[in-house]
Amino acid sequence: MDCNKFVELVTAFLDGSMHPDTQARFVEHLAICEGCERYLDQFRVTIRELGQLPPETLSAQARDSLLDAFRGWHAR
Repeated sequence: MDCNKFVELVTAFLDGSMHPDTQARFVEHLAICEGCERYLDQFRVTIRELGQLPPETLSAQARDSLLDAFRGWHAR
């Protein structure tokens, strides 16, 4: 698995909807790639922190900025 595929699959991994074979390749890649390990950690922190915010506190502009930041991020 390469870093681009890893990034595409992060949400499936975190929500437990990944096929077991794909999950095995995901975890194998995670074990050898520090960049993707950091990405997954950052994703978890973001989910945890944003999950504590009431939805009305996040402006449309802030939401769009966060989405743009994740769309433009590359593991390597």
